[in-house]
Amino acid sequence: MNRFWEIDTLRGMAVVGMVFYHFMWDLFHFGIYQANFFGDGWQTFARSIGTTFIFLMGVSLTLSFTRQVEISGQTALFKKYVWRGGYIFGLGLGITLATYIFVREEFVIFGILHLLGLTIIVAYPFLHWGRWPSLVVGLIFIGVGNYLNTLSVNHPWLIWLGLTQAGRAMADYYPMLPWSGIALLGVFAGYTLYPQRHARFPLPDLSQYFRPLRYIGQHSLLIYVVHQPIFIGTFLALGYR
Repeated sequence: MNRFWEIDTLRGMAVVGMVFYHFMWDLFHFGIYQANFFGDGWQTFARSIGTTFIFLMGVSLTLSFTRQVEISGQTALFKKYVWRGGYIFGLGLGITLATYIFVREEFVIFGILHLLGLTIIVAYPFLHWGRWPSLVVGLIFIGVGNYLNTLSVNHPWLIWLGLTQAGRAMADYYPMLPWSGIALLGVFAGYTLYPQRHARFPLPDLSQYFRPLRYIGQHSLLIYVVHQPIFIGTFLALGYR
């Protein structure tokens, strides 16, 4: 598959930001660094990273879908996206278990991996319908989600959708509404900027200058899964509890 260096580079930058944020959060968790990670500054930083990941996933879905249609037509594509989405959602469940063990009260119920996995499946029809339905529904999801996020209920069953549970804080929270709307905007951007996997506005080839970031961006999922166990294991080995 032909890759676009700018997409890999942007994803690589997001990975670097994510690793830095999680490292600082771990310093806070183990009492080494004092900061308000639920304040506007750190939350804005974290959300900008998450937004980048989610948006670029939408763009990448259009590129992979177009390629698969060229190679094999529509045959069995839905199963491919269900498997991929289910795999990433399963990794999210692993994060839920790990944070329940190590973080307890603020463990992750529906974080970014849960979102990405489920959104891959939800976005599948929009890959057929094209950019304008993706734009319209994406904006609706964002609008509805921003409203739901102002509400709370007394049970956890709708946390995944965007209704928080009163009195519960979560270390990582990306509900379907509004965040799946960001992915649909990415689908719109993918079909707009890269129709038939050809850049509508070609950029100068600067790929050689961003080789490390491109490499990181191409392995973002692996890095996401392994970096926190490495950090936490290191702190525990050094005697921090």
